[in-house]
Amino acid sequence: MNNNHYVAIMAGGIGSRFWPKSRVNYPKQFLDILNTGKSLIQWTYERFAAFIPVENIFVVTSEEYTDIVSEQLPGLLVENIVAEPSRKNTAPCIAYISFKIAQQNPNASLIVAPADHLILDNPGFQHICAHAIEFVERNQALVTLGIKPTYPNTGYGYIQHETESVEDNVYRVKTFTEKPNLELAKTFIGSGDFLWNAGIFIWKIGSILVEFEKHQPEMFELFAAEKDKLNTPGEKAAIDQIYPLCTSISIDYAIMEKADNVYVIPSSFGWSDLGTWASAYDNLEKDYLGNAIAGNNILVIDSTKCMVSAPHDKLLVLQGLDDFIVVDTKDVLLICKQDREQEIKEYVAEVKRNKGDKFL
Repeated sequence: MNNNHYVAIMAGGIGSRFWPKSRVNYPKQFLDILNTGKSLIQWTYERFAAFIPVENIFVVTSEEYTDIVSEQLPGLLVENIVAEPSRKNTAPCIAYISFKIAQQNPNASLIVAPADHLILDNPGFQHICAHAIEFVERNQALVTLGIKPTYPNTGYGYIQHETESVEDNVYRVKTFTEKPNLELAKTFIGSGDFLWNAGIFIWKIGSILVEFEKHQPEMFELFAAEKDKLNTPGEKAAIDQIYPLCTSISIDYAIMEKADNVYVIPSSFGWSDLGTWASAYDNLEKDYLGNAIAGNNILVIDSTKCMVSAPHDKLLVLQGLDDFIVVDTKDVLLICKQDREQEIKEYVAEVKRNKGDKFL
């Protein structure tokens, strides 16, 4: 444990690709997607609490989810639940928490991670994080963790790095590429110098603030002008004033693709971003016909390679389906071909257009 080491867990998303189980008022980071007995944010918190002081762990979430965070993470300090007044993507979120922590400890090193990722090898993850922190404490660098790809996934972003390392397992980043098509993903895999973008970042607080000032000067000035109000009773009023003026932009577009001091550490620690039902299928146990079952009362007959989720107290009988996603909740039933699951966000938009917000 080191008092200069901090974590910001980002937990403000609505997880629309996990609809209908993930809802606007109770999104996927607070759900037990894999039937483990714990929600994704609980696993994430425990993973970091093993090597980061609890008082240095922050959760940045939407105002509407602060009570859920408090309920699910009783060990988290209430004052470390940081509420965003609106969703503005990851750059304003990271600017906010960075300025806030800088006011407490300008010497802080910060790990930024999503709340809803699956990591199976916690000791391996801890080792990589320690390596990254040690590197950024010696260099004014921004580090991202890249996952060694196992197949040409079209749902992930990719990071290309230099072939020669700057030191043990640390490489300078050449390019970021958003979700490629299958042919391009196959080319990336074949080249050997592309990694999946895990969206986990490590840097010194001072280093990231320098990059915000350089590449997002308007956003930087908004927070800098009010920084003395952070960690005081005036913080909420200041943030309520700042957020409507912030551009909605990801940290990748805002900073990582522009900065010239970005490095990647190739990693293997059993990672999945659990972004879709297909990723849940990949990480659940299967029966002898390849069906992944999440629910206590599900009977699957003459069906293969299906992802099936239903409430534990509900009987669901499935017959004659192959390669389908079947998700049943108290008020919505989704039946969708597995190879069309990237369209679930479009189905959610269609539901909103035709039925309003009731089922979202």
